[in-house]
Amino acid sequence: LPSLISRYLYQHEHPDFDGILDNVPIQDCPAPAGKIRIYPSAVATFFAPSDKSGVHGMFRERIRAVSSWRGGSERRDCVFITHDETLPGFRGLHVARVCLFFALTQANTTHRCALVTWFSAVGDEPDEETGMWVVEPDLDREGERVMGVVHIDSILRGAHLIGRAGEEHLPNDLTADDSLNAFRQFYVNKYIDHHAYEIAY
Repeated sequence: LPSLISRYLYQHEHPDFDGILDNVPIQDCPAPAGKIRIYPSAVATFFAPSDKSGVHGMFRERIRAVSSWRGGSERRDCVFITHDETLPGFRGLHVARVCLFFALTQANTTHRCALVTWFSAVGDEPDEETGMWVVEPDLDREGERVMGVVHIDSILRGAHLIGRAGEEHLPNDLTADDSLNAFRQFYVNKYIDHHAYEIAY
């Protein structure tokens, strides 16, 4: 986590940097200072006029990242992260899974962040049969999921992923708690609500 925070701070101090962040020598990145405060969730507020969602079309949802949800297994929600506002629909978004919400203060600035694992789109178009985009987890050379730190302001809203099972039978003991770890690819469910349908096309 400290090295990921250092790279995030480097990107914050160099907003015009468009290279590969992992290629920046870690000694050139600011070292995090001070305490890190952990939070179990964050609230996303967004404009969704097509949903019956409150005053003037504003909608609020809570995104959670906890080790135990209601006395059971962990809950680490997926989110849409804004990538390029000039691109339409899903092409301007990333999908990530939140592992941790935290805040730290650096040089008198409080950074409210999320530690995430990344997904990348499979192909350049949505799946022909379902109309949904397909994503897969980003993996490093050791086969571990690639992680990063983002500011929570880049999180647009929650995302719902559906495991892409293929032609094989699913194990009888597979539960919803395991689904985000069990599948190699996922559908980005744009049918979960009106707003998701409008942004994940």
